[in-house]
Amino acid sequence: MGVHCVDCARQSQAGRRQARTLLGGAMVSDAVITKVLIGLCVVAYALEVFAPALDSWLAFVPVAAAYEPWRFLTTAFLHANYMHLGFNMWALWVLGGALEPVLGRWRFTAVYLLSALGGSTAIYWLSWPDTNSWVTMTVGASGAVFGLFSTMFVVQRRFGRDTSGIVALLAVNAVVSFLGANISWQGHLGGLVVGGIIAAVYAWAPRGKRKAVGIAGTAAVLAVLVGLNVARALIA
Repeated sequence: MGVHCVDCARQSQAGRRQARTLLGGAMVSDAVITKVLIGLCVVAYALEVFAPALDSWLAFVPVAAAYEPWRFLTTAFLHANYMHLGFNMWALWVLGGALEPVLGRWRFTAVYLLSALGGSTAIYWLSWPDTNSWVTMTVGASGAVFGLFSTMFVVQRRFGRDTSGIVALLAVNAVVSFLGANISWQGHLGGLVVGGIIAAVYAWAPRGKRKAVGIAGTAAVLAVLVGLNVARALIA
């Protein structure tokens, strides 16, 4: 048995560079965050079934947004029925499984949560105190999922791949969003826009500065969304 130099081994490990994706994210072998998000949504739906009053505390309602701000994000983990849950979780599984390994875990988490926040922000701004929209309850991960759709589009464009498939899918979903009953097109639109913006920041960040630009971009988008919501609360 040879002599093992602990200090030498540590120096060797410290000198190794962690494998990175083409967008600068840490290489991951499994879509852990995607699975965690799906698990949280499934558990939340089970709680909704046994305790329907949960929606009144966690769903997004414009009239309550100013003094119960947690609703901006908690609403993304609730769903109206099992079909609503099933479609969103299927989309999250497919998109998350493809995007999380490319973006890395923290970037993927940021895209998802900021898109969810963007969806609620759009609902807040496109609702009016003198209409039913101001007291209408909205639930679902659709805003976050639409953010993943636009992220997939941005990533494919960044790598020069064909985007016709994702564009067609987005077009179909857009038509359903605007023509379907009881569907929050505002939330879908907000998530789509925010997801695309933050994905573009990650995708075109200069090599060597990707982490710094990514963190700064994430903070900037979050600050803008918070600022928009504060402004909406003040003028409501």
